[in-house]
Amino acid sequence: MPESGNENGAPKPQVVMVTGGTGLVGAAIKAYVEETGALQGEEWVYLSSKDGDLRSRKDTEAIFEKFKPTHVIHLAAKVGGLFANMAQKVEFFRENILINDNIMECCRIYKVEKLVSFLSTCVFPDKTTYPIDETMLHDGPPHSSNEGYAYAKRLIDTMNRAYAEEYGCNFTSIIPTNIYGPHDNFSIQNGH
Repeated sequence: MPESGNENGAPKPQVVMVTGGTGLVGAAIKAYVEETGALQGEEWVYLSSKDGDLRSRKDTEAIFEKFKPTHVIHLAAKVGGLFANMAQKVEFFRENILINDNIMECCRIYKVEKLVSFLSTCVFPDKTTYPIDETMLHDGPPHSSNEGYAYAKRLIDTMNRAYAEEYGCNFTSIIPTNIYGPHDNFSIQNGH
């Protein structure tokens, strides 16, 4: 719900910014919001790579300045299939660390009310027992085939707690399982 916030006493608009807004999950969120309608006082912003390079702190800060989000759904990531993950472990780790760090730090600096980040089931330990749940996230290394991506995503969970403890930020994450649908990439080399 919108909060009072400006000098006229008018409700403060709620700006929900979706990183990765044109990807598989972002496009589905957009379709759902358009179908059901945004709540009164809500504005939804769906970012794509055309809005800026989230690996760049300067670009990320410019995006936060422009849209002034109150809430962020963080979906943006360097993603790929098994072959891409195996061939580019360093790039998957470094680029996702940069993206995640820039988003999380800008959410802190710009006083975003809530950040929800998407993780992946690949963050779970390779050797585990079933059923798995979020308490098992750090119980062992992920599968070596996608460890660059998995560790970068896993660190979001660690940083959510650190930002809460040090700065009082309301950051959380969810771990969807086996997502697929329209706007997916079915490439053998780079498909998710």
